[in-house]
Amino acid sequence: MVFDCFGARKKVVISMAHIGALPGSPLYDADGGVQKLIDDVMSDVEKLQAGGVDAIMFGNENDRPYVFKGSPESIAAMTAIVQAIKPSLKVPFGVNYLWDPLSSVAIGAVTGASFVREIFTGLFASDMGLWEPDCAGAARLRANLGRKDMKMLFNINAEFAHSLDQRPIALRAKSAVFSSLADAILVSGPITGQPANQSDLREVCEVIKDVPVFANTGVNIDNVRDILSMAQGVVIGTHFKVDGNTWNAVDGSRVKRFMDVVETLR
Repeated sequence: MVFDCFGARKKVVISMAHIGALPGSPLYDADGGVQKLIDDVMSDVEKLQAGGVDAIMFGNENDRPYVFKGSPESIAAMTAIVQAIKPSLKVPFGVNYLWDPLSSVAIGAVTGASFVREIFTGLFASDMGLWEPDCAGAARLRANLGRKDMKMLFNINAEFAHSLDQRPIALRAKSAVFSSLADAILVSGPITGQPANQSDLREVCEVIKDVPVFANTGVNIDNVRDILSMAQGVVIGTHFKVDGNTWNAVDGSRVKRFMDVVETLR
């Protein structure tokens, strides 16, 4: 079992529901407004659920260039969007506000999310500048909001960034569980849609036994068999999109084909 919300499943697929650019970001469609954002993500959610995914995670991948601290208008909009979609959900859901741990926890807590994902630990040189997340603040916020049941999924090797902590990735993963109370460890590739180094994933899976390990990027129908032979789950976004393009809408047929393969592995 991965988490209680997944029942007895030992291999889990968390799919991404990418929200369009939120208010305050450069790509925001002010003419369409928040209602268009709701309509678009609802369409994706319907296809993901029809395809049989185990969970859905809402993310603001379209808010490029990314920031380390969420703005009031974007946090409010993302909260409203998740709340609007929530009655239609038949599977557990999570939240990830890029790249702000406190905003992710806040939105997840008030919307009733089962989990949140973020970069919670480490120090990185990134496209956005020096990246120093506040794990302690996020964990304390979760407790203060009365949501200790909400799982925190630690992405330990940030996309668009290089870790300034030169310890081996397996040691950083083990340390995150021991010192920062990670509920799960996620291993990523260098950029959205690109797979994690399988040797990195294997090394992490070999040392992390007390919490689940997920492959966080670049999972597809061709590599999922190898990945799920090591990890307890995957987070998948790009492969489910039309033509495998991160910024396109979800392609329901790709979701169904992928989940048919996963069903043979569990």
